[in-house]
Amino acid sequence: MADKIKINFGGEEVQALPIDINQTSENWNQYLLDDGTLIKMKLVATKVMRIDDKYDAEGNPLYIIQSTNITSVNAPAHLKKKSG
Repeated sequence: MADKIKINFGGEEVQALPIDINQTSENWNQYLLDDGTLIKMKLVATKVMRIDDKYDAEGNPLYIIQSTNITSVNAPAHLKKKSG
Protein backbone atom coordinates (compact mmCIF):
# COMPACT_ATOMS: atom_id res chain seq x y z
CA MET A 1 0.00 0.00 0.00
CA ALA A 2 1.05 3.55 -0.68
CA ASP A 3 1.40 6.47 1.70
CA LYS A 4 -1.60 8.66 2.48
CA ILE A 5 -2.29 11.59 0.18
CA LYS A 6 -4.31 14.79 0.49
CA ILE A 7 -7.37 15.11 -1.75
CA ASN A 8 -10.30 17.49 -2.08
CA PHE A 9 -13.53 15.93 -0.84
CA GLY A 10 -16.63 18.13 -0.90
CA GLY A 11 -14.56 21.31 -0.71
CA GLU A 12 -12.54 20.00 2.23
CA GLU A 13 -8.93 18.82 2.11
CA VAL A 14 -8.79 15.34 3.61
CA GLN A 15 -6.31 12.49 4.02
CA ALA A 16 -6.90 9.41 1.88
CA LEU A 17 -5.14 6.09 1.61
CA PRO A 18 -4.67 4.63 -1.90
CA ILE A 19 -5.84 1.01 -1.85
CA ASP A 20 -4.51 -1.60 -4.28
CA ILE A 21 -7.13 -3.17 -6.52
CA ASN A 22 -7.29 -6.96 -6.77
CA GLN A 23 -9.67 -7.59 -9.65
CA THR A 24 -12.39 -10.16 -9.03
CA SER A 25 -14.62 -9.59 -12.07
CA GLU A 26 -15.60 -6.95 -14.58
CA ASN A 27 -18.82 -7.90 -16.30
CA TRP A 28 -20.14 -6.41 -19.52
CA ASN A 29 -23.56 -4.76 -19.72
CA GLN A 30 -25.09 -5.49 -23.12
CA TYR A 31 -27.66 -3.34 -24.93
CA LEU A 32 -29.39 -4.49 -28.10
CA LEU A 33 -30.67 -1.45 -29.99
CA ASP A 34 -33.72 -1.36 -32.24
CA ASP A 35 -31.44 -0.96 -35.28
CA GLY A 36 -29.73 -4.29 -34.54
CA THR A 37 -26.57 -2.82 -33.01
CA LEU A 38 -25.14 -4.54 -29.93
CA ILE A 39 -23.39 -2.16 -27.55
CA LYS A 40 -21.35 -3.60 -24.70
CA MET A 41 -20.10 -1.44 -21.82
CA LYS A 42 -18.26 -1.99 -18.59
CA LEU A 43 -16.90 0.19 -15.84
CA VAL A 44 -13.26 -0.39 -14.91
CA ALA A 45 -11.93 0.97 -11.61
CA THR A 46 -8.47 2.49 -12.12
CA LYS A 47 -7.75 3.92 -8.65
CA VAL A 48 -9.36 3.56 -5.21
CA MET A 49 -8.73 5.73 -2.14
CA ARG A 50 -10.24 5.33 1.34
CA ILE A 51 -10.91 8.64 3.09
CA ASP A 52 -9.76 8.92 6.69
CA ASP A 53 -12.46 9.39 9.35
CA LYS A 54 -15.40 9.66 6.90
CA TYR A 55 -18.25 7.15 6.97
CA ASP A 56 -21.65 6.62 5.34
CA ALA A 57 -24.94 6.30 7.23
CA GLU A 58 -24.29 2.58 7.83
CA GLY A 59 -20.82 3.13 9.26
CA ASN A 60 -18.91 2.01 6.15
CA PRO A 61 -15.74 3.94 5.27
CA LEU A 62 -16.03 6.30 2.30
CA TYR A 63 -14.04 5.56 -0.84
CA ILE A 64 -13.19 7.71 -3.83
CA ILE A 65 -13.09 5.60 -6.96
CA GLN A 66 -11.60 6.73 -10.25
CA SER A 67 -12.86 4.74 -13.21
CA THR A 68 -13.23 4.61 -16.95
CA ASN A 69 -15.93 3.24 -19.25
CA ILE A 70 -14.97 0.67 -21.87
CA THR A 71 -17.32 0.27 -24.84
CA SER A 72 -17.64 -2.12 -27.74
CA VAL A 73 -19.98 -1.60 -30.72
CA ASN A 74 -21.05 -4.38 -33.07
CA ALA A 75 -23.29 -2.85 -35.74
CA PRO A 76 -25.06 -4.78 -38.48
CA ALA A 77 -23.39 -4.69 -41.90
CA HIS A 78 -26.01 -2.36 -43.42
CA LEU A 79 -25.11 0.37 -40.87
CA LYS A 80 -21.34 0.17 -41.35
CA LYS A 81 -19.46 2.58 -43.60
CA LYS A 82 -18.51 1.00 -46.88
CA SER A 83 -14.74 0.85 -47.42
CA GLY A 84 -13.15 2.01 -50.63
